[in-house]
Amino acid sequence: MANLLQAGTVAPDFTLNVTPDQTLSLSELKGKPVILAFYPDDWSPVCSDEMALFNELLPEFHKYNANLLGISVDSSWCHLAFAENRHLHFPLLADFEPKGAVGKLYGAYREKAGTCARALFVIDGEGKIAWSYLSPTGENPGADGILEALEKLSKKETVAKLAL
Repeated sequence: MANLLQAGTVAPDFTLNVTPDQTLSLSELKGKPVILAFYPDDWSPVCSDEMALFNELLPEFHKYNANLLGISVDSSWCHLAFAENRHLHFPLLADFEPKGAVGKLYGAYREKAGTCARALFVIDGEGKIAWSYLSPTGENPGADGILEALEKLSKKETVAKLAL
């Protein structure tokens, strides 16, 4: 696996399918923090728990005006069924074809397994990575790191506004 992109790096832009006929680009969300949650597979127990946790924490993420995006190599059809079954209220993006291309850009693709790694990124409103974390595949990383990164971003924005 390539090295995970680190804080301070400009987040590579991408466009992926959210549904079979709708796409979303990272650049469309510029101006607000974005949480990218790469995960190996829809339907696996750890991924299901991780996405359910993030879904429960959406109100907390929204307090920071942050958008959450889940990304795996599963197809958009698979994502639609998974999101409906799990009652998820955030977009799941299909890094399906070319398989894992976005995961590779972020250093979050596992070649041997053919899936995304369990990796988290918080991107600031300017499009720079503010925080990244690679979790062991079999462990739910939780959301503490995400919330800490969003809090730090919020404080930076407040200081920047006061400086004006």
